[in-house]
Amino acid sequence: MQAASREVYRSGFRSAGIDTILATTNVTKGALYYHFENKEALGYAIVEEIIATLTRDKWLRPLPEGKEPIDTLIGIVQRTSVRPKDVEGGCPLVNLAQEMSPLDEQFRKRLERIFLAWQEGIALALRRGQSQGSVRHNLVPEETAGFLIAMYEGYTLLPRMLRMRRCGTWESEISWGG
Repeated sequence: MQAASREVYRSGFRSAGIDTILATTNVTKGALYYHFENKEALGYAIVEEIIATLTRDKWLRPLPEGKEPIDTLIGIVQRTSVRPKDVEGGCPLVNLAQEMSPLDEQFRKRLERIFLAWQEGIALALRRGQSQGSVRHNLVPEETAGFLIAMYEGYTLLPRMLRMRRCGTWESEISWGG
């Protein structure tokens, strides 16, 4: 499963090759298809078992443990590496959402559940902060959580985009105004 996840992260789901995945493991094609009916079933398992776990471990587990929700959220973001080698592939959750949500309703539903759980986890922490008096009462937790997720994804995407710009990837397509 880890090898498949790495290949999907590297190549995208549609371009990920089963033979490439198998070449990095000691698993036969027959054994793979014994556990997964098809490539889509493998992809669904990657979403549910690996990507959902990454989001849960990074975001949802620390939030209830932190005394101050805002400090906990800041800490989570600050612990995110923006070194080019760490972010060059983008966010696995967003990558799959962008690639597969328009094409496969089962992917879309599974990815949506992760995003909604992430948003609800942040909103819950913000509501807790409101009840403790550390978060403004006029803040709308669900909207703020959605904004924070969008901000975070932009934060993790920015180093990748700036690297692409420096490498000349975009100069021919976009005028950067000097």
